[in-house]
This record gives sequence, C-alpha cells and structure tokens, in this order.
Amino acid sequence: MAEGGADYSADGNAVKSVVKSGQPVGQPKPKKANKGQAKSSKTSPKVRDVTGLVDRPNSNHPLDKPLTYLPGIGPHKAEKLAKLGLLSLRDALFYYPRDYIDYARQVNIKDLVPGETVTIVATVKRCNCFNSPRNTKLTIFELTVYDSSSRLKISRFLAGGHFRSRGWQEKQKRLYLPGVVVAISGLVKQNKYGLNIDNPEIEVLGGKGDAIDSLTVGRVVPVYPLTDGVGADLVRQAVVAALPSVVELQDPLPRALREQYTLVELAVAIAHIHFPPDTDALALARRRLVFDEFFYLQLGLLRRRQAQQQQQTTAQMAPTGELIDAFYEVLPFQFTAAQNRVVQEILTDLQSTAPMNRLVQGDVGSGKTVVAVVGILAAIQAGYQAALMAPTEVLAEQHYRKLVEWFNLLHLPVELLTGSTKTAKRRKIHQELMTGELPVLVGTHALIEDPVKFANLGLVAIDEQHRFGVAQRAKLQQKGHNPHVLTLTATPIPRTLALTIHGDLDVSQIDQLPPGRKAIQTTVLGGRERADAYDLMRREIAQGRQVYIVLPLVEESEKLDLRSAMEEYTRLQETIFPEFVVGLLHGRLSSAEKDAAISAFRDQQTQILVSTTVVEVGVDVPNATVMLIEHAERFGLSQLHQLRGRVGRGGSQSYCLLMTSSKSEVAMQRLKVLEQSQDGFFISEMDMRFRGPGQVLGTRQSGLPDFALASLVEDQDVLELARTAATNVLAQQSESGGDGLTRWPLMEKELARRYQKLMGGAILT
Repeated sequence: MAEGGADYSADGNAVKSVVKSGQPVGQPKPKKANKGQAKSSKTSPKVRDVTGLVDRPNSNHPLDKPLTYLPGIGPHKAEKLAKLGLLSLRDALFYYPRDYIDYARQVNIKDLVPGETVTIVATVKRCNCFNSPRNTKLTIFELTVYDSSSRLKISRFLAGGHFRSRGWQEKQKRLYLPGVVVAISGLVKQNKYGLNIDNPEIEVLGGKGDAIDSLTVGRVVPVYPLTDGVGADLVRQAVVAALPSVVELQDPLPRALREQYTLVELAVAIAHIHFPPDTDALALARRRLVFDEFFYLQLGLLRRRQAQQQQQTTAQMAPTGELIDAFYEVLPFQFTAAQNRVVQEILTDLQSTAPMNRLVQGDVGSGKTVVAVVGILAAIQAGYQAALMAPTEVLAEQHYRKLVEWFNLLHLPVELLTGSTKTAKRRKIHQELMTGELPVLVGTHALIEDPVKFANLGLVAIDEQHRFGVAQRAKLQQKGHNPHVLTLTATPIPRTLALTIHGDLDVSQIDQLPPGRKAIQTTVLGGRERADAYDLMRREIAQGRQVYIVLPLVEESEKLDLRSAMEEYTRLQETIFPEFVVGLLHGRLSSAEKDAAISAFRDQQTQILVSTTVVEVGVDVPNATVMLIEHAERFGLSQLHQLRGRVGRGGSQSYCLLMTSSKSEVAMQRLKVLEQSQDGFFISEMDMRFRGPGQVLGTRQSGLPDFALASLVEDQDVLELARTAATNVLAQQSESGGDGLTRWPLMEKELARRYQKLMGGAILT
C-alpha cells in the first residue's frame, strides 16, 4: 500500500495502458546504446554519478536515480543534460515540452502543399554532397527521391567546416545509396526551383514497406527548451528512456479529488505531455499538470495564511478614538464610499488578536494614503508606533510631506529616514524611536537597517509593496512583535495575478475616485502631430497650468533612436519653449537635486518638467494638466496608466498625449487601450495579455513564481479551480486535529518538494 493509504497508488490498469514494454503507447522503443555508451547500472558498476553537480536531498526513490542509469545515457551525455538541470529520472519526466511538431501526417509527393508539416516515404534516386563553388563557407546537400506518384529534390545549405570535410560528404553518399527507402519529415516550402522540405528530419528505413521506427519522423514530436551544447535529440532520447519509469510515480492527489475535478492520473498526464496520441489527450494531460502547478502554490499560500491567522499580536486597537475623530475634522474633504468601506475593513482587522495582513489596491488618485493614515492613527492612540515604507526617496518624501501637513494639525511628530538622511539626524531618529517619543517613521529601505529599533511597533504600512522582496518586507515586520501589516499598491492587479502573488493576503479595493475628478483625455499621436501637442501645452501654460514630458532614457543612445531626457531638455528649453522655464528630473540626480527639481515644479518656478519614469510615483502637483509621453510604445500599459495619473489631480481638465513613431499594429492596439479606458484593473488585465504577468508589475519580483506550463492569461479557469480545491483540502479536519493536508502525506511531501526552496521555506510556516 502506498504512503497515506491505497488511494494514492497508481491505477495499475491505467498505467499499463500508458506504458507497454517500457514505453508510452504508440511510441518507439528506445534505440540500443551505441558502443562506448554506458549500460544500465545493473550491468556496469563503473557508471559515474553526476548528481553532485546540483545539490539535491538524498533519496532512495527509483525516480531520483541519476540519468546515467538509463540505457544510452553515459557520463558525457549526463553532464550535458545537467546544464538543463536534468540530473535524475524525475527531472527528465517533469521536463515539459515547450511546443510540438506534427510529423504524423504521411502523404504522397504529388500531394505536397506549401505550409503543411508532413512525412513522405520515398526511394532514393541519387544523393549529391559538395562544397559550393560560389561560397567557400557553404556545403550543398541534395537528395533526389521518388514514390509511386512523383519525384522530389531536397536541398540543404550547410555552413561550417565539419560539413566541408570529404569524410562527412562521403558518409552521406554511402548512407543514402540509390534504392534505399527513407522517411522524410518537415515543413513544405515553395522556392524558385519548386517544392522543398525545409530542414527535414530524414530516417533510413531500409527495405520498402518497413515501418517507421523513429523518435521524430511520422509522429507528433515534442520540442524542449534547450541551451548551448545540449541538442534536441539528446533531450528527447533522455525523456524517452525515462518514460517507462513513470510506473514508479505515485499520484499525490487522491482518486476522489481527481474524479471531483475531472483530472487524469499523473502517470498518464506525464506520458501524454511528452508524446500525446492525439490533441484531446494532450489537452487533458496539460490541464492536469497546470492544475498541479496552481494547486500546490495555492496550498502553500493558504496554509501560510492559516498560520498567520493563528499567530497572536498584543497590538489590539480600538476602531474609534480622539485622534481618528480629530483627523476626520481637519480633513478638507470627505471619504468616498469605497474609502469608508476599506477603512472599516482595516479597523476591524486591528481589533483582532491575529495580526492584520491586508493589501489595499486602488487606482492612481483613489486616496490610499489617507486610508492608511487612519490605521496609523489607530495604532498611535492605542500606544503603539507605526512605520510607512516606500520604495523610492521621491515617494517617501511625498508621503512625509503629506503626513506632516496632516499631523501638524494633530500635534503629532513624524520623521523621514532615507539614505540621504544626515548622520546627526539619523542618530536622533534612532534615539527617539527606541524611547517611544517618535510615533511615526516614514522612509525607504533605510527602515529595515539594523540600527532602526522601535520601542513598540504595532503597524507596518508598505507602499508599492511589490517593489520590495519578501525578505525585505519580513525584516521590517520583525522589528515588532507580530505587528499588523498593511500594504498598498497603485498598480491594479488582475485577479489571477493577485491570487498568485497575494494568495495569502486579505485584499481590499478602493474602486472609486474622489468626486470632482474629470476623466483624463488620452490621445495617441504620431510624429506629424507633434506641433499640435506643443500648441496644447502653450495654451495650458498660458492659463497658469503646468506640463510633464516623460522620456524612457536619460542620455542619448547610439543603438536606439530614442529622444533622451537630457537632449530633449536642452532642445525644448533653447528651441521650442524659450519663453518658459523647463526643469529636468531623472534617476541619476542626487537626492538634493531631485528634491530641488520637484520643489521648483511644485512651486511653479518651472512650467515644464522633463523627466524619466522617476516621476511615475510620488510627484503630486495638482496644477499639472498635460503629460506628453515620448516613445509611448516602449512602456507597459500599467506603467503608462501610472504616469498618466500624475495629471488630473486637480479640478481642471487634463490631457495625456502618447507620442509614438511605431508602425507596429500590436503597439497601436496596446496604446489604444489607454484611449478607451481609465479603469486601472481593465488596463492591467490587457497589459498582462499583451506582455505577460511578469511585466505587469514593472519588474519580475521574487513573489511571482515561474511556471513550467501554466499561463495566468490562458489558464484562469484552472487557477480558480485549483484555489477552490486547495481551500477544500485545508478545510477538512484530520484525525490528529491538523488541517486536511495532514491526512494525505504524499500531498504534503509534494508541496514541500515543489515550493519550499522556491519560497525560502516561508510558504510552509
């Protein structure tokens, strides 16, 4: 009986239907080992073990044997495969194809059609192989074949000294002698000489009527991710040799769960993902393996959430009090219904003995900061300290200015700590934190440095939290005893992406903008319309408004024909707008220079601010009404939406001009999304479809796992199903009183195997 009960054991009949005589149904037997290649370890005790090339736990499981145990895979080949991380039989089985080539369709020569991938079986008439008289680097290979319907000449042009050798050329002529029957597979193409099969796979069958016995021709062929020095044939050989071992694979998912969610058995899925007998079998195999990727991730996230909810915090805070009441009174505006709803969710969390772990998503300008301030005030009036961490000095400075504006009215001290803070000021802040005199500290990564110690940290707020790594966020939390954690993001995240990287958090959405905000008129412009853009800027500046011009580069690039911030600043000031004062802001400026540029723009000393994307977050100038973004096609949609949010922050009509010289139809489709929508969640969803989830957040950050098969765009329904299944599993109570996962040890072991290393172990604690 398998570990965890008979429910785990692979269905013998099902596996036998997948594997016959040690190979998948419908697939060829692995070729015999060539001379000099290592045989199975049963007959050769001198096989080299290459498992030491990559650390892995000791295991006696048959699937953890090194690839050198496979027939035909000797030490030399095993070392090559190790470059792909393929060390064991398990690695080979779970190394999924990235694509497939369908060579299964066999046709006669007269029926060849350009654009189709086919296999023909024909007889060799002649084979020629010679060096090109015109190009000293090319070798020409010509093979003329015929069948009962017609004749075909296949030509290949080969570059490299190996092909120019007389020995290699004579070998080809001996291999393809007149009368030899061959199977030829590939893509049919039309050229000026007629039809040709492009870069064909050629297999010598021997006599006429012989069956095709190949890993490529005459079947659906898997295409694997490769690297330098590791060929497709070698990977395919290793996988085919490992496939009989699929019978050793115990399915961690109980049969009842598989039946409930219509999932094929794991052994069947593995066999069919490599060599699918048909498209339906491939779809079912992929669905099962995608489900597994999502399921174990969700199990880990939900289990971590359970563990967090079982923790205790001493920082229980009342939902009302004098400070919060006073704050509402000094605010010059009222909260929107969405803000009130999120505030209540936060205050409810703060009353609990379990530490809050909540993410607040809100569009640009929706009022996330002021909502976080209510939570900060709840902490202060309960006798605790609070920390607000931002990813850049510009954004931290913006938060600090806003908090000073509000907290001065409440007679509360607040300080700013960044990398630019002077030593004397830094020491004073450290001292006041330890004594408890300083209730609130705003800052950048400087907050997580060792000298920063809080007397009684009760609430941690993290803005644009996806820009911080998991370890950085955890280090700030460790400066208190299980403090409440509130994270903010102005990057609306599609639900599938949120479930993937924030599946352990409670999520609140501020899905409503403050009243009086007008929709920003967004227009995509070509180079010929630049004069119209400049005219709009002059009209707005004449009415006392201000303008942003955003570029993707700081300095001019020789490789890319892009306007740089520095070059454009000089051109605009000297040639286009000499009557106005133009400012410059970019990431290479010192903190003091950045502050000076932002302050000059905020105080209307400059009318135009030329900037790189450093202006994306943290610059709040309600008087700015125009944003021109050069080379807009170079930015992601979510980033363009963030940049657009720098205007429209006052009561005046604002404009966003997306300048592009791109002729790409896809680029124009992307930019038109900004013209049509102001909804950040819709825009981020479209951004994910165009560019992929790894780029929606601006960076590929540590919270986003790499999936071998799963797509957050194409497999949203499977993700939702996996989330439901994981929730149901954990909700079940085991006999020992633990969560449902402890009932199935193989499932728990698989969770650890897949994600403990990926998430640094945190996913299980």
